[in-house]
Amino acid sequence: MPQSRRSAVGGMLVVLALLGVGWGVWLTRTAQGRGPMYCIEQPGTLWNGTAPLPSGLQPECPQSRSYRVEVRAGDSRVEQYRLPGWQPRALLPAMKAGGYLQITDESIGPGNYAAFLGRAGVPELQYLANQEGETTLITLSGRP
Repeated sequence: MPQSRRSAVGGMLVVLALLGVGWGVWLTRTAQGRGPMYCIEQPGTLWNGTAPLPSGLQPECPQSRSYRVEVRAGDSRVEQYRLPGWQPRALLPAMKAGGYLQITDESIGPGNYAAFLGRAGVPELQYLANQEGETTLITLSGRP
């Protein structure tokens, strides 16, 4: 095989190897973002270890692409928990026991509840509860 042909084949192999590595990195990052618990850093706890997870709650993570990007970048933290029935304030006692103060308390319409929680009276995280059928979905969001 002539030298120029070997150089061209070698160059193509290098390009294919780099594409393969790039694809592998992309696939790994995408899989992490789609994992079932990408936003629950410490399973069994609320808000990354603030308090033990009360029984009867099912952890979930938002499916929103923008949430995944923000969480992976470390710009925000989002945790979701589902429980049976309409129990909008179910996590408040645990968060208070973990040192958070409840700053607001707002029923914002049928099946919707919101509160801001913080330490030293400064709002740090948003607490939202939404009724979804026969369940309550509670979302905690804020800065990590």
